Amino acid sequence: MYSRALVVTAMVYAVLHHLGLLPAGLGSAPEGTRWADWLDLVVPWLVLGPAAVAMWAAPANARSWVVFGAGVVAYTSGHGIHLAANSIGNQDPGQVSHLWDEVVGHYVWFGGVALVLGALSITMEGRPRPHPVGYVLAVGVGLTWATNAVGGGTLVFSLLVALAATVFGWTRRRELGVVPLAGFLPALVFLGAALVLSTT
Repeated sequence: MYSRALVVTAMVYAVLHHLGLLPAGLGSAPEGTRWADWLDLVVPWLVLGPAAVAMWAAPANARSWVVFGAGVVAYTSGHGIHLAANSIGNQDPGQVSHLWDEVVGHYVWFGGVALVLGALSITMEGRPRPHPVGYVLAVGVGLTWATNAVGGGTLVFSLLVALAATVFGWTRRRELGVVPLAGFLPALVFLGAALVLSTT
């Protein structure tokens, strides 16, 4: 159950964290919203649900649950701020909606993702190395983190998280903990290049 829950978490995160790529937000919905806004409501449930199952099946220790709980609160808070401000900004763009969507919402949301990632990474310690599919999913998660950072304007913060995940994975490269290395080393390269290009 643990491995399946991790797989589902990785797949859902990689897919649903790209909802912004949907053409025209899937069109107009009631009250001047977009259908993608309504779909976005279920993202925290679909990402954090299987992540919680993985934590339970591990079973995670108390320290990991505390980190995970803080991550859940930050993830859902930041995602909610982003969703509301983004939806309002689609109808009435302005400095305030931009601040809450693109700055506050993204940093709180992505900070939550980082904490959830940290909690899940701790549960990987001492387990056997993954099936080859696990490496593919790890790269998908890492590149999703990187593309979200570029789109969300959190380059430096996201680069530091990718560096921490890469170092964690390197120190545990002979076990399942290698997954963050496999996923976040490509993200580190991608974000480093994006940061260099943004300053030139």
